Amino acid sequence: MAFHEVRFPASLSFGSVGGPERRTDIVTLANGFEERNTPWAHGRRRYDAGLGLRSLDDLETLIAFFEARQGQLIGFRWKDWSDYRSCAPSDDISDSDQLLGVGDELLDTWQLTKTYRSGAFSYARPVSKPVEGSVRVSLGGDPLQEGVDYTVDHASGQVSFAHPPDVGAEIRAGFEFDVPVRFDTDRIMTSISNFQAGEAPNIPVVEIRV
Repeated sequence: MAFHEVRFPASLSFGSVGGPERRTDIVTLANGFEERNTPWAHGRRRYDAGLGLRSLDDLETLIAFFEARQGQLIGFRWKDWSDYRSCAPSDDISDSDQLLGVGDELLDTWQLTKTYRSGAFSYARPVSKPVEGSVRVSLGGDPLQEGVDYTVDHASGQVSFAHPPDVGAEIRAGFEFDVPVRFDTDRIMTSISNFQAGEAPNIPVVEIRV
């Protein structure tokens, strides 16, 4: 599947509307109880790129980006301003933010993940598009050096260690990340008069699996 490792202009995604979507199949039984199931292991995010446009120059930038991606054909990176770091919005990124796993002296490659917790329940979201230069890793509480102790595949979100982590050693990481998306339309309908009057075009963007 075609994908460009380029981020949609962050200045245009700022102010956009969007968030996670889930799919739930619900069957109501004869006794009034429900059976609920989901075919999706992970959520899918949707956004509207049109709401971040503030000038005609922004509109030109959007059209150029859209044409370079050939509409829905090619995926790209998107900065979700409401959720783009491994830590809380008020905190600084730390190499202890997220637990990736525990070493076993065999596995030397680990997937970046972000865990969302609510009470006793949690959901681990795979992170496939970390921002280059933002990933910090620790092993057993000790900070590691990228390029020496580990490498990061920024196209897949996998961290590979020079040596498999020791048995029982906690592997933790902190990072910024983008969402892999594509345009959810093959056409952009704009009106200069409407845009100047404050009416933004509707530009749907949807998360893709990579």
